[in-house]
Amino acid sequence: MLRDITLGQYYPGKSWIHRLDPRIKIIATLLFIIELFIVDNFIGFIIAGAVLAVIIAVSKVPVGYIMRGLKPIILILVFTFALNMFMVDGTVLWQWKFLKITVEGLQVAVFMAIRLVLLLMGSSLLTLCTRPLALTDGIERLLSPFSKIGLPAHDIAMMMTIALRFIPTLLEEADKIMKAQQARGADFESGNVIQRAKSLIPILVPLFVSAFRIAQDLAMAMEARCYRGGENRTRMHEMKFQKRDYAAVALMIAFGAVIVVESRIF
Repeated sequence: MLRDITLGQYYPGKSWIHRLDPRIKIIATLLFIIELFIVDNFIGFIIAGAVLAVIIAVSKVPVGYIMRGLKPIILILVFTFALNMFMVDGTVLWQWKFLKITVEGLQVAVFMAIRLVLLLMGSSLLTLCTRPLALTDGIERLLSPFSKIGLPAHDIAMMMTIALRFIPTLLEEADKIMKAQQARGADFESGNVIQRAKSLIPILVPLFVSAFRIAQDLAMAMEARCYRGGENRTRMHEMKFQKRDYAAVALMIAFGAVIVVESRIF
């Protein structure tokens, strides 16, 4: 299941989405997330889902590959759904002792589940369609205005990109450690949720050791190549806005306008 997490992975391709400027993709992802929290009805979620489906189709990333990344959050979805369903007051549909399901709670639970699914799929699409180095440059360029007030834009961009990039690497290491311990007789699948959580504790120590080793190897590799960021750093591919980027901005503004108008009407 750990290998199913797609966040932080890059899916090679030459689609229109892959060739967009990384700054446009980062801003579009942030706006999509904001608009998901603005939407509060089924029509808005249908529009957001349709737009995301079109983007996935244009990106040519297999739908099954993206849907596979939803498997690890099924437990979180179920917990969030149950929490909202039982904790929101309103018109009672069913009640047993202190547990009750309300119309409003059911609606909030469904909306929250849809919101989380679309949020994860949209966020995964950013890393799936953007190279790690391009993502670093995009974040650095977007944060560069804040460098005038002393914000280390390059350092923050590099840390964020490395953190995203190493999510699949650490998950792969955790999967290897679990298989090695299962071969030695460890049991991670029997028992209740609490017992399963306790059985995962022995994985943490070797995982942290592996994480520090990978980080040290990366630091030594960057130092051996005389890497230095920030000012006066040259780039092999300079970022320039193309016609497709302006078209993406226009579509992004149109989508935002539709969501705002829809939220006001309905």
